[in-house]
Amino acid sequence: MASVTDFLALDDHRADTLESILRRAIGYAQAWRERQVPQPLQGVRVALVVDDGGWRNTTAFELGIKVMGGLCVRAPISLAGNEAVGDLAQYLDNWFDIVVIRTPDLGQLRRLAEAATLPVINARTRSNHPCETLGDLAYVLQQRGNLSGLRVGVVAPDGNILGSWAEAAAALSIEVVQIYPERWHARRFAKIERFSATTEMGALASADVVITDSWPEDVEPAEVLDYQITAATLEHFAPDELIPCPPVTRGQEVTADAMVSPSCHVIAAKAFLLHAQNALLEAVAQTIR
Repeated sequence: MASVTDFLALDDHRADTLESILRRAIGYAQAWRERQVPQPLQGVRVALVVDDGGWRNTTAFELGIKVMGGLCVRAPISLAGNEAVGDLAQYLDNWFDIVVIRTPDLGQLRRLAEAATLPVINARTRSNHPCETLGDLAYVLQQRGNLSGLRVGVVAPDGNILGSWAEAAAALSIEVVQIYPERWHARRFAKIERFSATTEMGALASADVVITDSWPEDVEPAEVLDYQITAATLEHFAPDELIPCPPVTRGQEVTADAMVSPSCHVIAAKAFLLHAQNALLEAVAQTIR
């Protein structure tokens, strides 16, 4: 099992480190089903900071920490408040071994990690969402047995979900293509060799996995309706899995019939968010012993 200090972005880490965590997540999934989850967090004190909206992955972190024997305390702080981020880092160092934080600004999160002695885990920013993608990758790895040559079509605007899939393309031997109108293309990832962007839905023909994310705020539906995933889309392009990112709005990025298609694996895939985060916590805990 690889060890990890800060976990802020997928492409901060080597492929073998990420793959070790993903394979360990599959083991955690089995242990969860058998109610025999390992206890690598015995005596470990974790601060959980929810400095932005959402509930799934922070709830999974809190549950996972407790199930693995750790102590989890919600710390109601904000990195955008009056206190200096460096001061907050040192106060957290006084009491905790690990901090898990969901906050808007990745830059602020990196400043916290630089100032802190304890490891910092990114539970989500508005630029990236590495744990969400880690969970999806763990599920896909369980289904396929390996990730080499995996092709992922992300039907989504530039945002945190696309951001972490682009990071995954930089770190792992997978291809990621963004499929969306040009005004929402992620030009910030243009230098990543295994990432590309297109306006052509036909690119889904070579995708093994299709990821969706919410429509842009205040978008005119006519601008993106051609990029809606329907049951007919899935039947035509026949990907192995559709994994919409919650919260899913039926009738926007996906239709109701797509959500009940045999190709839609969202519930099974999102179960792996917990298991991937547990594997990540175990890898981080190894660095504080």
